[in-house]
Amino acid sequence: MFTSAISAISDKSPIYAALSAIALLSIVSPVSAKTNDAQIVHKTSIMDYCHNDNQAKAPSYKHQSTQQRTLNCMVEQLQPYQQADKTAQQRYLAYKAQAWLNYAIHQDSMNSRSSAGTVAIERAESLLQALETDTTQDIALHQDIPSTSALMRPDLWAVLSTLKDSGGIESAPREMAFSEVALIWAATNQCARGWRESAMHFRMADRWLEQAREAYVNTHDSQANVDFEALTVSYYKKYVPLDPNDDVCRGQDLTSNS
Repeated sequence: MFTSAISAISDKSPIYAALSAIALLSIVSPVSAKTNDAQIVHKTSIMDYCHNDNQAKAPSYKHQSTQQRTLNCMVEQLQPYQQADKTAQQRYLAYKAQAWLNYAIHQDSMNSRSSAGTVAIERAESLLQALETDTTQDIALHQDIPSTSALMRPDLWAVLSTLKDSGGIESAPREMAFSEVALIWAATNQCARGWRESAMHFRMADRWLEQAREAYVNTHDSQANVDFEALTVSYYKKYVPLDPNDDVCRGQDLTSNS
């Protein structure tokens, strides 16, 4: 029966196929996850970062904007928090801020008028500020999906949420951070321009999550891995109804579903 279930969904991604098969063959009770709803107060503006550097440093290429120089400088400021001497949570948040900045830089380079770039800057700024002020404990691991995006690929979101709840951040902070922003970026693209524009980012998120999941499995015993699969299925069942498959970006409250 298990083999036939897998075969029926073999055209899906590896994570999606596994989740669908397990969901068909088992019933798992929902598992509540601890969340922290504390909000970060913005006390600075993006232009407050690297102000002196922007005045002194020439553009790295002819048409580089002042905003792009500022965003690149913010990426540089994140590097000390990505080093091995930092905690896993600090590294995770620093990589997540970098991913948001990469997104914002891309939007700026495309001269996009979408508010997605502004959202990316705001989220990156909050994370950088928390790192600089040592208030990362006020950042909730589970974050809502912004209104410029949507919950798509509930299978991948289920794995990401399970990794967060299971301590996966200790073994794969970079992969988890990059995968989350890639999922949000992909959905934004799909809403705006269709699946052809989202496929690459969904594949990237899938690869990063596979790496993070493998790192978790290799550092935990068999019972922990069984519990991991059960929690993943529980999240998957919660998230499937949140994906209406209409390619409309309206955001999603994940903190109350985690």
